[in-house]
Amino acid sequence: MFKLIELNISEPVNQQVYRALRKAIITCQVLPGVLLSEKEISSQFNVSRQPVREAFIKLAEAGLVKILPQRGTFVTKISIKKVIDGQFIREAVECAIIKRVAQEITESDLVLLDKNLVEQIDANKRKDIRYFLEKDDEFHQIIMNVIDCPMAWETVENIKAMMDRVRYLTLEDISPPEDLVKQHEKIVMALKKHDPEMAALALHEHLSTILQTINIVSQQRNDWFVD
Repeated sequence: MFKLIELNISEPVNQQVYRALRKAIITCQVLPGVLLSEKEISSQFNVSRQPVREAFIKLAEAGLVKILPQRGTFVTKISIKKVIDGQFIREAVECAIIKRVAQEITESDLVLLDKNLVEQIDANKRKDIRYFLEKDDEFHQIIMNVIDCPMAWETVENIKAMMDRVRYLTLEDISPPEDLVKQHEKIVMALKKHDPEMAALALHEHLSTILQTINIVSQQRNDWFVD
């Protein structure tokens, strides 16, 4: 069904199963409407059903699955409204954060962002969309880590789950990675200037891209979307 991960004994199993399933859903290895079998997944990971059940609950909270009593757990279709609502909330949170980041960011933080940009460019050259998405997430996480507020990233990660599915579907030809890299570079440039307003504007332009692309991809994959 999806690429399995090697479980790490130092981290809760339910979190690892959740991340693996989340990634499989977002990258369309598991398609909308598919029934997820608690028994099969626990067998694949060689774990009990309890951590799988807990992962399902967390996926449901993120809007990626729907748990129907007596029927099972199904991967949800992509809700256009939830994507638009998620974008609004995410932008409000991240733009507020980046203004503070612009004032507090250090040279070591900027080194991490520059390294991440290089990795994004490399992922694009190799046409590795999944790795590019990982680097995209890491880019935003690095920025949030500057203000040492783990809850901020946890909140955004949960909000953007539905958005991430759209991002994956649009990376091929609707919203190519090279365009996203340029947007990220503008954000970094503003942070290097320690300019809060410039950083917030660059981030706004970046995050609002999905509002244009969702209309295109929802028409191409009509059976995967709901209003």
